[in-house]
Amino acid sequence: MTVGIEVWLAEAVLIAAAVILVLLRPKAVRDIAASAQSAVRTGAVALSPTAEPDAAATLEAAESAGRAMIDAGFSVETVQDVLGDIARVNGLPASEMVVFPNALMVSARGEGQHSTGAVVSEGGGLLLVQIDEVQRAVDAARTGLLDPRSTIARIAEIRAMAPPFGPALRVAGYALLSAALAVLLGSSWVGVAIAAGLGLLTGAALLVSERVPRRYGALITVGIAFGVSIAVFLLLRAGLGPGILAALIAPLVVLLPGALLTTAVLELCTGQMLSGAGRLAAGAMQLVLLGAGIVAAGAVVGVPDFDFAENPDLLGPFAPWIAVAVFGVGITVNRCAPPRALPWILLVLYVAYAAQVLGDLVLGGVLSAFVGALVVTPVTALVARQRTGPAALVSFTPAFWLLVPGALGLVGVADLLGGDARASASLLATLATMVSIALGVLAGSALSNRMRRPAL
Repeated sequence: MTVGIEVWLAEAVLIAAAVILVLLRPKAVRDIAASAQSAVRTGAVALSPTAEPDAAATLEAAESAGRAMIDAGFSVETVQDVLGDIARVNGLPASEMVVFPNALMVSARGEGQHSTGAVVSEGGGLLLVQIDEVQRAVDAARTGLLDPRSTIARIAEIRAMAPPFGPALRVAGYALLSAALAVLLGSSWVGVAIAAGLGLLTGAALLVSERVPRRYGALITVGIAFGVSIAVFLLLRAGLGPGILAALIAPLVVLLPGALLTTAVLELCTGQMLSGAGRLAAGAMQLVLLGAGIVAAGAVVGVPDFDFAENPDLLGPFAPWIAVAVFGVGITVNRCAPPRALPWILLVLYVAYAAQVLGDLVLGGVLSAFVGALVVTPVTALVARQRTGPAALVSFTPAFWLLVPGALGLVGVADLLGGDARASASLLATLATMVSIALGVLAGSALSNRMRRPAL
């Protein structure tokens, strides 16, 4: 009976989303120019067709835009494409770029001009509202709506933006997304309450850690994982049962490197070996650090035998669909997405979840991730073309966290560090999930190529 209701709900959501997207398709075509023009702020200067190429200014603009895109989490191939367009529109088509996950080198070349530079990522990730504005700024720069000097100034403004939500709201948002994810992972009501409480503490710790130097990042990751795990393990020993196990994973969702690992696989599949290998190593290390915190907590307090994969399904068939909306609100507030983007984020989240539910019933868990990524990628491209629609990366990132590919890997690393023989199976399942999502994104990108904004 529950499976039948889930199928009905998933089909209804996908049909409703399809109707909405069909109605939006013509409007998106009309809104392309307005959306691009909205990136140009007062005082910005459009590129003059007769302007002489300025290699030094173009180099500085490419460095500024490229570093912002790296901090935002764009793939190296996307960064290379954008920087190449910026160079061409500024009269330097022979320019070359080499992009890495945390640095880039640019050689701006024109007739009688040659400027070369290298910059390193500033390290801190950008908020979703900043990512949205970066996308709009580079869209304007690559199409000539912003000249190099205006591009540099606009990127500096974006980096100085104040978050649209204050610290208290951001912490509350993290508690909401933790509770919602616990529901999606099959928690009991007690587990949901525990996940929300631990989410409050984790969200506060993450906000405080933004002011800590990057060299202490590993200690912060281990410390948060240790604190969450020791609380859950103590409650397990108190006899609360496996229904609270989701509270071990849900508060750690932002620390899970699922997006990093999947981007690594995606880049390896597209021939970006250095960046792909680097991201893969960084993601694997993040999993090891989280796993180490869990194992250390288990060694301190001891834990009874339990199964991470156990799903008690205590909350009924409608609870996950409500949780998706709560998750969307929590992510929007905690990661500071533009408030106007919330309806679009919810649309993408429901499409992702419905596609994954149907994919899981038909193809199984691993391939359901492929279906989710395949469906979501063109949807985010269409959403990005609306007047109030956020950048594709802004709406895709929350949907990606719903797939939770890093959760399986975290369990596998924890088992491995604890000497559990089941670790290899969990790690293999994680690898298969990452590959499935990467292939889904590639296939979805092929479908969405026709939706990309044309040069203006």
